[in-house]
Amino acid sequence: MSTEPHFRDLTTDEMVAVLKRNEVGRLAYSFHDSVDIRPIHYVYDEKWLFGRTSPGDKLITLKHNQWIVFEVDEIEGPLDWVSVIVRGSFYNTDPGGSDSQVKFYERAVSRIRKLNPKAFTSNDPTKFRTEVFAISIDSLSGRACSTR
Repeated sequence: MSTEPHFRDLTTDEMVAVLKRNEVGRLAYSFHDSVDIRPIHYVYDEKWLFGRTSPGDKLITLKHNQWIVFEVDEIEGPLDWVSVIVRGSFYNTDPGGSDSQVKFYERAVSRIRKLNPKAFTSNDPTKFRTEVFAISIDSLSGRACSTR
């Protein structure tokens, strides 16, 4: 076992695998002179991340500035980790919009239910998360560090 850390860029396939393996990441966004970061549940689906959240200040902020950064990490130790950064745009989905908006909302809900089959049912453990969102993945970057 090597004690020297080895840093490297992740391949696209490796970055996608990290996004597929995980369900929680951190959403970073800014507005004027304020920057915030929030942990959120998500589901990876090709060029999109889908999730749900409760109404609140982040949705108001993201309505004015939709550009975000999203990060997912897998950490085994201080020098054994992988990190993936998604850059993209945040969208609220609309269950009552045009036909294409309704289909997109239904796609998001379908993917969320793969993660949590009770989502949007009477047995939903997070009923307060009523807002469904999508993040378009414009670009990915990833790094890894290993002592192995």
